[in-house]
Amino acid sequence: SLNSGSNSETFSTTRLVTTAGYNPKPLKLDFRQPYIPDKESDKTPEWQKTGRYDKKLFGRYGSGSGVDPASLWPSHEELEKLIAEEREWHPPLEVLLKNIEAKQKEETQKRLAKEKLIAANMAKMPKMIEDWRREKREGKQKLKEEKARKAKLLAEARERFGYNVDPRTPKFLEMVAEIEKEEKKKKKLLKRRLKEEQAAAPPAAHS
Repeated sequence: SLNSGSNSETFSTTRLVTTAGYNPKPLKLDFRQPYIPDKESDKTPEWQKTGRYDKKLFGRYGSGSGVDPASLWPSHEELEKLIAEEREWHPPLEVLLKNIEAKQKEETQKRLAKEKLIAANMAKMPKMIEDWRREKREGKQKLKEEKARKAKLLAEARERFGYNVDPRTPKFLEMVAEIEKEEKKKKKLLKRRLKEEQAAAPPAAHS
């Protein structure tokens, strides 16, 4: 057991000396050289194979990036899309002025139409007020006449039957129908008489 302990100490000392004397070779990293990803390699990330990354490389290292400047130009379709977006978000001054003019014209037309409508309504207002007052007067007069007629009919029914009659009873309604029939007959006779008198009257002498 003494020998095994001594051997263990000797191994540890030897390992420590060996570790202390280990000098690894430095990594050959040349930061002066640009990092150009290998697009053919499967280990290269996909985002480093894009045209966008090529633009970054060319912007940083220029011709040293190995990127063909012609490949950085947009295609015909991309260029048309960029032009369309530019026109949409940043229209020319002429277009902006036309749009402003059209908007002002539309707002002016709306304002004039509103003013015209208000003026027309104001012009109608006196007539509308007068019509309302006339209808109110006519309504009151009609209601007054209906009340007077009802009172007259009730008085006539009381005189005819000798007692107050409920205006909702068939007896009262029959009496009203009979009276209305008599009134129509009287009006018809009066109309005929007036017509006969006009026919019998001598014609007016012409000077």
